[in-house]
Amino acid sequence: MTVPKSAKTPSRAAAPTAGKASLHPRNRHTGRYDFPALIAGSPELAKFVIINPYGKESIDFADPEAVRVFNRALLKQFYGIAHWDIPPGYLCPPIPGRADYLHSLADLLADENTGEIPRGASIHALDIGTGANCIYPLIGLREYGWRFTGSDIDAIALASARTIVAANKLGKSIALRPQQHSRHVFAHLVQADDRFDVTLCNPPFHASQAEASSGSQRKWRNLGKLDPKRKLPALNFGGQAAELWCEGGEAAFIALLAEESRDVGQQVCWFSTLVSKEGNVQPLQARLKKLGAQQIRVCQMSQGQKRSRFVAWTYLDSKQREKWRADHWLSRTPG
Repeated sequence: MTVPKSAKTPSRAAAPTAGKASLHPRNRHTGRYDFPALIAGSPELAKFVIINPYGKESIDFADPEAVRVFNRALLKQFYGIAHWDIPPGYLCPPIPGRADYLHSLADLLADENTGEIPRGASIHALDIGTGANCIYPLIGLREYGWRFTGSDIDAIALASARTIVAANKLGKSIALRPQQHSRHVFAHLVQADDRFDVTLCNPPFHASQAEASSGSQRKWRNLGKLDPKRKLPALNFGGQAAELWCEGGEAAFIALLAEESRDVGQQVCWFSTLVSKEGNVQPLQARLKKLGAQQIRVCQMSQGQKRSRFVAWTYLDSKQREKWRADHWLSRTPG
């Protein structure tokens, strides 16, 4: 796969700021954004650029349209994604944090590959809940050349993701698959002949629609602190029900994900999931041990003042993983 020139040489206006310095070293989003360069590639961004209270160019992150256009500009400049859009009301992800997850997963796979990140189409990743934005496959493909299968229970989200993939002519590298059983994760999705080198997931956070709405209002209030007079939107602009909440919240979802992972444990080298609530990590580790996971890792990440993490696990022992590497990574012809 040829990586566009724009994806190889991202432009920045200044040295990294303290707020973004903690991103992964390979993350393209350290440092202040070069807004003139972003606008040159995406002129529609110009009307959304503001001067923040610190005298720096930024956008109004409480404006859903501004965030959507900003994401489109970032994807175009840094990853060569020429066409990207999402339906109104669907999750518009923070790209730097999503990229950090992928870079950290690449480090995890490098540990299995004598310290070298495995690149190219020999690596097949499964994105659980790819969403309308298809963000993980887009970044993972551009950064490492990995193939992706993205799944979702939302037909509209999958239609949006398919439009993005088709518009950018990425159909050979990104496949999309519906999960038609909403109470399952891997069951009915992973087929008998599937082999995935890594899975990733950004699980729903809240336990109910009311909790999600409350969290949304809290987010709006935080974004509005700089100008108490402004009128903020009454409803959440970032996510449909399946993206934001499920019965039992994050804890229940990742417990189900763990339980079902055991049934396909010989078809996946490494499973992983983001865990937003730190208190959910230890119960997940305990559950995975009972399920027979051979190795469990907790990988810490940070984006400025925000701390995040993902848990990764495998049911393959070291000899089985070495055989997996020989059979799947070294024997495939990169695309």
